[in-house]
Amino acid sequence: MLELKGVCYSAEDENREAEILKDINVTVDDRFVAVTGPNGSGKSTLAKIVAGILKPTAGQILLDGVDITGLSITERANLGISFAFQQPVRFKGITVRELLSIAAGKDASMAEICNMLSEVGLCARDYVNREVNASLSGGELKRIEIAMIMARGTKVSIFDEPEAGIDLWSFQNLIHVFEKMHEEIHGSILIISHQERILNIADRIILLADGQIKKVGSKEEVIPELLGAGAHCKTLTDKL
Repeated sequence: MLELKGVCYSAEDENREAEILKDINVTVDDRFVAVTGPNGSGKSTLAKIVAGILKPTAGQILLDGVDITGLSITERANLGISFAFQQPVRFKGITVRELLSIAAGKDASMAEICNMLSEVGLCARDYVNREVNASLSGGELKRIEIAMIMARGTKVSIFDEPEAGIDLWSFQNLIHVFEKMHEEIHGSILIISHQERILNIADRIILLADGQIKKVGSKEEVIPELLGAGAHCKTLTDKL
């Protein structure tokens, strides 16, 4: 279980302190939680604070009752927190098989690698020996990154706008992957998104606006308020 207590974050903005997050109090214990809201509401900042990429200026972060506020990103990863970036990292000189073996914490067999890739809808024969570099599309990289997180089996898996920069076909496949993760995951998925199709498969939605939590609830409770507040759920066609 992940808990945020009184979490605040400020940053320098044109020679002044800008409040990005203000007194965030929330508990994440569902399997699939979506964080949504208008651009600039603090969604990605919140995800990076949970992962340890950014440090809060105030407040506490607890994982299963243990205060992890002062821990580094590596220490949090070792405790069971995974983070997937908006733009997945490309690793020149390392193959998909090697990357998944690192994620799994062992020298994974070919059968295990095939199973990992099939979980995200990729044919192992076409990908296992490919380098994780520019030859892979954004959608392929995102699915490989999801396979890494599934291989780790972490307590909290964070995805920061996984739909960013991918085409419609890849997005539709990503939705299927997240639906499968929703069914099989043993920890919690925390996904930052304003895509309605992703919000519709969440157990709970956290609505952020102006750096504050405006509402927490089911999609039936939150989406009408999201639209009413003018924080429109963007469709993928807006980006194409």
